[in-house]
Amino acid sequence: MAGRVADSTVLAGARVVLPTGTVEDGRVTVESTRISGTAPEDARVVDLSGHWVVPGFVDMHNHGGGGASFTSGTVDEVLHGIRTHREHGTTTLVASTVTGEMDFLARRAGILSELVEQGDLAGIHFEGPFISPCRKGAHSEQLLRYPDPAEVRKLVDAGRGTARMVTLATELPGGIDSVRLLADLGVIAAIGHTDATYAQTVEAIDAGATVATHLFNAMPPIAHREPGPITALLEDDRITVELINDGTHLHPAVLELAYRHKGAGRVALITDAMDAAGFGDGEYQLGPLAVEVRDGVARLVEGGSIAGSTLTLDTAFRRAVTIDRIPVEDVVRSISANPARLLGVDDRVGSLEPGKDADLVVLDEDFVLAGVMRKGEWIIEPKTA
Repeated sequence: MAGRVADSTVLAGARVVLPTGTVEDGRVTVESTRISGTAPEDARVVDLSGHWVVPGFVDMHNHGGGGASFTSGTVDEVLHGIRTHREHGTTTLVASTVTGEMDFLARRAGILSELVEQGDLAGIHFEGPFISPCRKGAHSEQLLRYPDPAEVRKLVDAGRGTARMVTLATELPGGIDSVRLLADLGVIAAIGHTDATYAQTVEAIDAGATVATHLFNAMPPIAHREPGPITALLEDDRITVELINDGTHLHPAVLELAYRHKGAGRVALITDAMDAAGFGDGEYQLGPLAVEVRDGVARLVEGGSIAGSTLTLDTAFRRAVTIDRIPVEDVVRSISANPARLLGVDDRVGSLEPGKDADLVVLDEDFVLAGVMRKGEWIIEPKTA
C-alpha cells in the first residue's frame, strides 16, 4: 500500500537507528517530505512497536531490476526497475551501465541523466569499457578499451554533470591519468575489474582513486608474495570498498575480513543487481551478453562467469545482521550513510536527522522489510495493530 502521510506524522515505539546509535522506543517525526525535530500536538501517531526504523538504503552500484536493464531499457522500463528496488528499501539509487560501444554509452548517459535531473536517480556509474580483459567478468572483451582520458571525459560529459563514478583498471595505459582527471572533475574513480599489482594499486590510490568496485570479485586474490590489489585496497583508509552480500559473491568469513580491516566507515554494501533482481529466474541480456539466472544466481551462458546479482538491499541488510553478525548500526552505515557520503548526497539522505528527506525503512524484529517511505510517501505502508 502506498500513499502520502499526513502533514505531520510521528513514527513511535520502534528501535530507531540514528548516527549516534540506536534509540529504544524512539520517535521519528515526518513533516511533509522531510524529517522534523519537533511534532505538533495534533500529529498523527503510528505505533511501530516491535520494529526497527533505519534510513532508506543507498545503492551506488546497480544495473537493473524488475526485469528492466538500466543499460538498455526504455525510460519506462528503467523507472520500473527503480520502483522495484524502492519496494525493497532502496530509496536512493545510482544506475550502472556495462561495457558497450562508446557512442552507445554516451547516448545512454544522455537518457539516464534526465532521470537524475528529475530526481528518480542519484547519478550514473560507468562500469566499463575501461577494464582489464584478464578480469572482464560479464563484460564483452571485444568492446573493452584502454582508459584514455579523452574517452573517459567523453562519457563523463555525456552525463551532463550526473556521472558519479567510473570503474577503471587503473594499470592499463591511461589509467593513472584518467584517475587524476576524474578526481579533478569530482567524479569517483573506482578501481575494479583489474589485474593490477599491489604497487600499481597504491599508485592509483595516490592519484585519487577512492572506491574499490566489488572488492574481491574480478581482481587477483591475495598471495603471500604477490599481495595484489586487495591488500592495497584493504589497508588504505582513503578507500571505501564495495561488498556484494548475497551469499554467492563472498563467503561470510571474507565479508567479516573486510569489515575487520576497513571498519564500518569504509564499507559500502551494494547489489550489483541485474534485470532479474526482484523478478525471477530465466534468460536475460547483460549488455550484449546472454545470461541465465538459475536459483537466483546469474551466470553468463557462454563461460559461466557470475553476471552481476539478483540481490536487493533488504536481503543484504538481513544477511549482514542475522548471518554475518554485523552490528545493526554498522550495517546502517554501510548501506546508507557511507554511500550517501561518497555520492555527495549526505546532506539530504543516508541518516535519520532533522531537515533530511523522510527516506526510511521499517523492519520487523527478524529484520524482514515491513515498510518503505521515500520523501514522506509510503511506498510500502507497514501494517500496524
